[in-house]
Amino acid sequence: MDQVKIGEFLRELRKEKDLTQEQLADKLNVSRRTVSRWETGSNMPDLDILVELADFYDVDLRDIFNGQRREEKMDNELKDTLLQAADYTHEQANRSKKRINLMFLAGIIALIAYTVVIVVMDEQDTFMWGMLRGVMYGVTLGLLTIGFIITSPFAEKFQKICEAKRKLLKKE
Repeated sequence: MDQVKIGEFLRELRKEKDLTQEQLADKLNVSRRTVSRWETGSNMPDLDILVELADFYDVDLRDIFNGQRREEKMDNELKDTLLQAADYTHEQANRSKKRINLMFLAGIIALIAYTVVIVVMDEQDTFMWGMLRGVMYGVTLGLLTIGFIITSPFAEKFQKICEAKRKLLKKE
């Protein structure tokens, strides 16, 4: 798949409809910058958006993947399969978001518990209370740090680094 060729084809299709990047972005509920990235070939649209684009431009999805028009129309069965795949992808993303939210909630609860232990048991200076405070502090710090990393703009880069490491480990 040649992303640059696909991007040029998407640009041609948009211009045939006499739309600006901003207008297309509004129709698809994405940013103008996202449309620009598609058209330069630096990014590809998500699968569900590709299906939307194919419908909107009245072209076959395979035409978009090939970066040029063909005469045959998209098979409805293929379209349904791709929509199901897109739904599955969204479902996975929603599960991940729920896990992240639960992690943040657990971090906040741990922070509150840690604060209560410090305030209430400040005068207790036994080994067990010291260890409990240390564990609670570690759990709180760990959960909140991981949550911030996952939700930060650097999360994608972090995931790419992890994937690259996994690939290297598999080769060895």
